[in-house]
Amino acid sequence: MIRISNIKYPITAPEEDLKGYISRRYKINGITDLRIVKQSIDARRKNDIHYVYTVDISAPSESGVLKCVKHASRTVSSKYSFPEGTVPDRPVVIAGFGPAGMMCAYALAKNGCRVIVLERGKPVDERIKDVELMRKSGVLDPESNVQFGEGGAGTFSDGKLTTGINDVRIGYVLEEFAAHGAPEDILYKAKPHVGTDRLVNMVKAFRESITGAGGEVRFSSRLDDVIIRNGRIAGVKVSSGSGEYVIETDALVLATGHSARDTFEMIRSAGADMERKVFAVGARIEHKQEWISRSQYGGAYKLLPAADYKLAVRTPGGRSAYTFCMCPGGEVIASASEEGGVVTNGMSEYARSGDNANSALLVNVMPEDIPGSDVLGGISFQREIERRAFAICGGYFAPAQTAGDFLYGNGAAPELEPTYKPGIKYCSLDEVLPDFVTQTIREALPLLDKKLCGFARDGAVLTAPETRSSSPVRIIRDDTTRQSNIAGLYPCGEGAGYAGGIMTAAVDGIKTAEAVVGARRHGGR
Repeated sequence: MIRISNIKYPITAPEEDLKGYISRRYKINGITDLRIVKQSIDARRKNDIHYVYTVDISAPSESGVLKCVKHASRTVSSKYSFPEGTVPDRPVVIAGFGPAGMMCAYALAKNGCRVIVLERGKPVDERIKDVELMRKSGVLDPESNVQFGEGGAGTFSDGKLTTGINDVRIGYVLEEFAAHGAPEDILYKAKPHVGTDRLVNMVKAFRESITGAGGEVRFSSRLDDVIIRNGRIAGVKVSSGSGEYVIETDALVLATGHSARDTFEMIRSAGADMERKVFAVGARIEHKQEWISRSQYGGAYKLLPAADYKLAVRTPGGRSAYTFCMCPGGEVIASASEEGGVVTNGMSEYARSGDNANSALLVNVMPEDIPGSDVLGGISFQREIERRAFAICGGYFAPAQTAGDFLYGNGAAPELEPTYKPGIKYCSLDEVLPDFVTQTIREALPLLDKKLCGFARDGAVLTAPETRSSSPVRIIRDDTTRQSNIAGLYPCGEGAGYAGGIMTAAVDGIKTAEAVVGARRHGGR
């Protein structure tokens, strides 16, 4: 096939006319097959907003296309395949069923390994009910919430699949996601996303594939301890609704996510090497989606999908602030996993059709910002903020402040209906967030407004705190075997400090699956 890139396509033209458009523009007769490789929006000039496509085509005279079309080349296929390895004699235990654990379990089960997944939370259909109860009534289940349960924290998000890494496994992950119910357009959109409504069915489909290949997924089953003999994993202790039990194994994949704080404590007690890492805290900033789309697309905004943004600035005080996990047409959601603490996050459905847009507005917390030497000091730092928010609001309502009042103390009224449930309490965010965080956000907002007009408008709403954007700790592992200093323990994914979103976590899960079989092929550690 021939790949043609940099195809400028009108935003008013339907996608089904793309083949005819290419045929006419490049004078290519008899296109027999067309596959979209990439679609993006070029909005650099508001008077000339258009789609940009890359496509693969088949045509009778491919040599003629290569000769006459400027941006044409032969396609080069690079498909991922799971490497050969040695199937372990005992089951591989995977703690956590978020993107990392899910893809690790899927890769191993499909390639003949006995897999037991331990997920402390509930199946996604039951989990949805617990999340809705929290949103409606402020009743938290510490074991079933936005952080814990089937699919992990990513299930209640925008489902972004963008990533800065370049890895052959990315294409494989996207193909498997689409095969398990994600929208087909994730295979070619420049900024693919799944949406919470599609993620729910996707993770259930992966569970069915894993169990269909002989694996097990055990819900309401929490990893409580590890059994170590002669410096290596020999088994795990599990708590479940039916009691406590032991699984004998010599391979434990730790993919518990960034909020399994008790697991971090347990792994530290077991002797795993850990270190502090950079993380971030801040608030969710919420705007009318129409404001964002108008600012990004001008008058053409009604012809295009809900606009997003990704912004970062360095402030005069020397720190940086940036937006993260932007949710077009989405909601700010209650994301606590511990009683007595308030946490916010963002979520969108696939259609992104809500009235508001939101994103995290974050400031990095460096290891030196945390007093003392406790490797888990970042967790204490997060927890203190979350509990302060709970105390101020008297429950799971979230502290909020308009951008105008936060910046200037002008008492500006909100110009939108905040989406956080069970509700918000207007107050000064200086009562919630550390001084260096609020100071940096104050310096950053006017600078960000220069990059996206209206970002700091008085009526935008800041809802706090956002404390769980990433793990504050890294479980150290060997670069080659991917094991910690405890042989057979494989720290994996975002919680272990090796990923920063759904795609990087999924890829890390696959790499860890490769290591589990490869370590045995090469004799292990």
